Amino acid sequence: MFFNSLAFAVFLPIVFFLYWFVFNKTKSTQNALLIVASYYFYSCWDWRFLFLLVFSTFLDYFTGIQIEKSNSDKNRKFWFWLSIIVNLGFLGIFKYYNFFASSFAELFNSFGLKVSPFLLNVILPVGISFYTFHGLSYVIDIYYKRIKAEYNFIDYSLFVSYFPLLVAGPIERATHLLPELKEKREFDFEKAKEGVYQIVWGLVKKIVIADTCAVYANAIFDHYTSMNSFSLILGAVYFAFQIYGDFSGYSDIALGVSKLFGLDLLRNFNYPYFSRDIAEFWRRWHISLSSWFRDYLYIPLGGSKGGLLMKIRNTFIIFIVSGFWHGANWTYIVWGFINAIYFLPLLLSNSNRNNIDSIVLKWNLDSVKVLFSILTTFLLTCVAWIFFRAKTITDAVLYLKRIVTNKDFAFQYLDNERYNYELLLMVGVFVLVEWNNKTKVEPISGKRSMLKMVLAILAIIAFGTYSDYKEFIYFQF
Repeated sequence: MFFNSLAFAVFLPIVFFLYWFVFNKTKSTQNALLIVASYYFYSCWDWRFLFLLVFSTFLDYFTGIQIEKSNSDKNRKFWFWLSIIVNLGFLGIFKYYNFFASSFAELFNSFGLKVSPFLLNVILPVGISFYTFHGLSYVIDIYYKRIKAEYNFIDYSLFVSYFPLLVAGPIERATHLLPELKEKREFDFEKAKEGVYQIVWGLVKKIVIADTCAVYANAIFDHYTSMNSFSLILGAVYFAFQIYGDFSGYSDIALGVSKLFGLDLLRNFNYPYFSRDIAEFWRRWHISLSSWFRDYLYIPLGGSKGGLLMKIRNTFIIFIVSGFWHGANWTYIVWGFINAIYFLPLLLSNSNRNNIDSIVLKWNLDSVKVLFSILTTFLLTCVAWIFFRAKTITDAVLYLKRIVTNKDFAFQYLDNERYNYELLLMVGVFVLVEWNNKTKVEPISGKRSMLKMVLAILAIIAFGTYSDYKEFIYFQF
């Protein structure tokens, strides 16, 4: 069940009605309803993987309590490592086993040793990376005595399986979400209105921006060997908008849905494409994931407290692991490595913390230097996205090579003139959505807000209908 599906449009109002008008007596009944709704939501993908989600929940709930109760360091370490190994073991088997098996077989074959790897015929469970990280952060925080173990199984189960978080995050922390789940929620009309507003703009990002850009990005990347330099550059830009619209749109919908239930989730994107350097970009892109790797990998490895070589080592580790987290392909690992390379000059010059404030909130682009920094950062990000999007490293390298060597900047039309119009439309919609997000801290009331909502809904309907047949558009060579 996708957030932008008709099924979800029916599912959400039903859960909302039951939550506030039937199961509203206590926080326990509200939480129990959300667990049932979450399990139903997850079962719509594949009901068999419910057992994996339930097992992961029981594992971390039980080991968390045992860690807190243990009187010796030996016992605490035993339960701690049991949780870590089992969680990462399941994640490794389902997400990475076939990748490693195939990679080792290719390595042996390159030396003339014929190896036929044993591959698992399994489907990757939806959301396994997200709920695994929820559980890991919970157990790690208990082990280091940052939080107390949660003894209420309903509250903990909801923390792990809460349906807005299962598909694409954000990755919540027990220190933030569990206290909210333990409080009785009262209906707040203003918060609910903000939630609807955020859901609508999240759908604009997903349907209007991401899905439209995906058509052209897919066409360009699939036919890159026949594309000229200008088209390949546009393909990278389209994919940059696509992936932002997908990730940020889903996060906005998750935050908006949670506001309907009286819960506030962590913000996951903060105008990343207006960043002035790569370090700032990573403070504003997929914030919950970046901060997770910082707190649970980078800092335990020594963070920035050691010498320069340790800082460089730790930086490369978290970026490469971050790339690998996104998918089991060498292209993701190279993508992470490239971002580490980008980060290196800032680290060596000790300027990685220069741009802490958000330029968008000031909207101060009168400086040529600031504008140049934003455009340069966006360009570097697009180059890295090529590796993220390409099927193989070879495809990514050839894609970049054709940009440099082709030197043809004529338009290659997609469905005649509409290619140009939709490019301008995507840029315009992107800027408008970001500007709207900037100003939405103001009260959502008045004719202007209603007009923007109506226009956004009309755009969602129009582009959603258009997406039914736009996949049949191909390049005219």
